[in-house]
Amino acid sequence: MEKKHGSGAAGSLGGKGFYIVLFLCAAVIGISVWILFTEAGTNVEDVTTAEEPVEQVSGVSTIMIPAEDTMQAAPEPEAETVTSAQGVEPDDTAEAAEDDEDSETGALEEDETQAVFSETVTEYIWPVQGTVDRPWSIQTLMYDSTMADWRTHDGLDIACAAGTQVLAAAGGTVCRLENDDLLGTTVEIDHGNGVHSVYSNLADQPPVSAGQVMAMGDVIGSVGSTALGEVNQVSHLHFAMTKDGLPVDPTGYMPGEAALE
Repeated sequence: MEKKHGSGAAGSLGGKGFYIVLFLCAAVIGISVWILFTEAGTNVEDVTTAEEPVEQVSGVSTIMIPAEDTMQAAPEPEAETVTSAQGVEPDDTAEAAEDDEDSETGALEEDETQAVFSETVTEYIWPVQGTVDRPWSIQTLMYDSTMADWRTHDGLDIACAAGTQVLAAAGGTVCRLENDDLLGTTVEIDHGNGVHSVYSNLADQPPVSAGQVMAMGDVIGSVGSTALGEVNQVSHLHFAMTKDGLPVDPTGYMPGEAALE
């Protein structure tokens, strides 16, 4: 009876040991599987963390610098052309344009000056034909029979008959028409370039007016006897010339040599 009891206890213990071993094996397998999944999840999170950029940390934005092999040189900004309100480029371009404009203006002014100068350089003719009774004399005093004194003479007294037509010595514009106290009826013509010609002792009321444009050889009047300061002389035309307002010898402008009495 006692042997049977012992055999039953051993069989019961052997059955429990099997289940205990099975439970332990299952536990070991479960723990191993849990560890594997835990490590795998950690690796996945590390890789994701390394690859994905963090754009903000604690509310502060971060700038992600690309990999060195993907970086490209930033394009240089194109030079901007700044224009003024009038659309003209400033600085050097504007100065160059201004220099060009100044040079063109200077060239035009020079051309215009040359044109005016060429227009005022003219030939002259004698206003009347005759002999010079009294020559031009500014530095040397001459005796004046009418005034009975010694004085200078700013023109030529060309002897000719009263009524002889007086011609314009060159083209120009009548700039003065008056009755001088000593030289009588006087007409003055501006020939340009500072040169004027003056015709005195003309007959009253010459057929010209101030501002009238004259051509070389146009009739400006006739010889008269209106010059009270020269009434003791023979009938003549008092012909004078000035350059920039100063008296000059008319023979320097007239063709040929003057005939002297």
